[in-house]
Amino acid sequence: MYTVTQLARACGISRTALLYYESIGLMAAPPRSSGNYRRYGQKDLERLKQVLSFRHAGLKLDDIRILLDKPAGDAAAVLQRRLMEIDGEIAELRQHQQSILKLLKNKAMRRTKDMTKLKWVEIMQGSGFTDEQMNRWHMEFERAAPADHQEFLEYLQIGTAEIAQIREKSRKGF
Repeated sequence: MYTVTQLARACGISRTALLYYESIGLMAAPPRSSGNYRRYGQKDLERLKQVLSFRHAGLKLDDIRILLDKPAGDAAAVLQRRLMEIDGEIAELRQHQQSILKLLKNKAMRRTKDMTKLKWVEIMQGSGFTDEQMNRWHMEFERAAPADHQEFLEYLQIGTAEIAQIREKSRKGF
């Protein structure tokens, strides 16, 4: 038997995330001990591992519920739809990347030292980028053109240590 904290740690997530999954019905409410503590069993551990496996694949929580609660359903259709969404997101990120590379190749843009990380983030946010999209953009930039990514980060006048941190996170997946 597992407590909330033990089960969460066993799966590498926060206690809060586990309780959230329970609150939205992805995890069943477990029985309680005489001290009113949640007591999860082996089936709960396996279910949570399934949830996390689907989350790692980028599935939305509603899609995960469908896959777990209706195993006879068309899991392939859900997964195929997510794969198509990911393809679209990658294409969008590549377009952003190409636009930025064109801007960087513009000699007038390169001469200015007024561009900073703060200004760039404001531009990206003003263009509708979320933090998650900016992180995915960095990941794709690092994967596709690591030297250009380094040069771009230097262009933004970011310090050496922070550049190393951004690039490491980009390689590992924020």
